[in-house]
Amino acid sequence: MRSQSEFPEMEQLLALLNKHQDKVTVKQLCQVECKTDSFPVHLISLGNASQDKPAICFVGGVHGVERIGSQVVLSFMDSLLSRLDWDKQLQLLLEACCLVFIPIVNPSGMVLQRRANGNGVDLMRNSPSYAKGKATFMVGGQRISRRLPWYQGNKNGVMETESQAIYDFAEQHLFGRPFSLVLDCHSGFGHQDRIWFPYAKSATTAIEDIGSVYRLRQVFFESFPHQNYLFEPQTKHYVCNGDLWDYCYEQSLKRPGIFIPLTLEMGSWRWLKKNPLQVFSSLGLYHPMKPHRVQRVLRRHLVLMEFLINASYSWRVLHQTEPLKRATKLAKDKWFNDK
Repeated sequence: MRSQSEFPEMEQLLALLNKHQDKVTVKQLCQVECKTDSFPVHLISLGNASQDKPAICFVGGVHGVERIGSQVVLSFMDSLLSRLDWDKQLQLLLEACCLVFIPIVNPSGMVLQRRANGNGVDLMRNSPSYAKGKATFMVGGQRISRRLPWYQGNKNGVMETESQAIYDFAEQHLFGRPFSLVLDCHSGFGHQDRIWFPYAKSATTAIEDIGSVYRLRQVFFESFPHQNYLFEPQTKHYVCNGDLWDYCYEQSLKRPGIFIPLTLEMGSWRWLKKNPLQVFSSLGLYHPMKPHRVQRVLRRHLVLMEFLINASYSWRVLHQTEPLKRATKLAKDKWFNDK
């Protein structure tokens, strides 16, 4: 195992698991080789695991340079587990809902300090999902070289170990539930925090559950009007091949229930604006380097994450027929009628 200075997120995760071992169920999704080391991809769950209960999964570290995503997930997990000793409301919620955490999807990328995994493959461009029409040049996925960013991997239909492990988990434990959510935490795009949802492969096609997505957006902004997120389709910015959550979503449609994967894209450009010297760091475009800014980011998304847990728990209330029909129409008018 690498030293804490080289891989602090893994050390933090292992310390949390040791501290709260009596409160969680821990599984290993896969084992990832990195030069002479080998790292597990951990799945941590708590609450009611029954398939007839709603679930929410918090994901981080898909891209190795976006360490702040893992840190946000770890910080939130630590807060929840510490509250379990006294928070009766949380205890009751967990009797009727399942919470899952995958804080470090790409350990080899984090150790090597690069976006891709140890094989040079971008795990968010690696699925069998393909753009309808032309993907955005380069950023939408490329097979020119694994030495360049956004490399999709070989065109053989076989996903990388990490991507396949995430899909297998979703297929086995999230698909088929009455309601399940994913929040995948990333950084590195724009000045403003964004919440994205599928499709990443098409700017003209709304997902079948677009009404559910709009209801989440509607209730979130009504309940917390001070929030400043942009909540929108990912294709407002680019279209891409191989998006893992597009693939998971489409496969989920073969099963009953509602599965909604969301991506939190933390706007890292404002960190660079406040500290331009970050550009000379390998992590500077994706991570706040000043300790006080890291702490601010860790606090910034607590309201969103708590809301999504409560929304999962209360999913039936949010999915009443008439409000859902209205939400579907509003969503299509807002995001797709100009296409």
